[in-house]
Amino acid sequence: MPQQSPAMYFEDYELGQTMCSAPRTVTDADIAHFATLSGDQNPLHMDADYARETVFGGRIAHGLLGLAIASGLAAQAGFVDRTVLAFTGLDWKFRNPIRPGDSILVAAEVGRLRAMPSLGGGLVVLQVTVRNQDEVVVQQGNWSLLVKARCCAPEAGTALDQ
Repeated sequence: MPQQSPAMYFEDYELGQTMCSAPRTVTDADIAHFATLSGDQNPLHMDADYARETVFGGRIAHGLLGLAIASGLAAQAGFVDRTVLAFTGLDWKFRNPIRPGDSILVAAEVGRLRAMPSLGGGLVVLQVTVRNQDEVVVQQGNWSLLVKARCCAPEAGTALDQ
């Protein structure tokens, strides 16, 4: 099992702080599995002959697949893992297509912080950018998260700290 990054509590975030994930390659299998899971069998994603005749010139991944992978990359990198109580909002733009074989990564900057003691933490707004292997921005926007405060964390040795 890969080693987990230390949990980031609300107090650990600083305005302007930046974080970056490792890259991940989007595969044909990812697209097929997402199409099955979501029920979105649009030929733009599933049919190479059809997609070749579109403005994209070939198959592209579902936009929401890119967002889902971005969320996973952010969790794996440790900056939205184990202390996020709720994903409270999203303002998101799909800038360029993600193609099968593209490697994408997530960069995030803390754009806003607001303590919310009555909820046991605070609001963290991350300005998130997803880029491909050519440094092209494919998706970007803001994620609003309710993050647990350290004061409200379980005692040491519980699942959150392991």
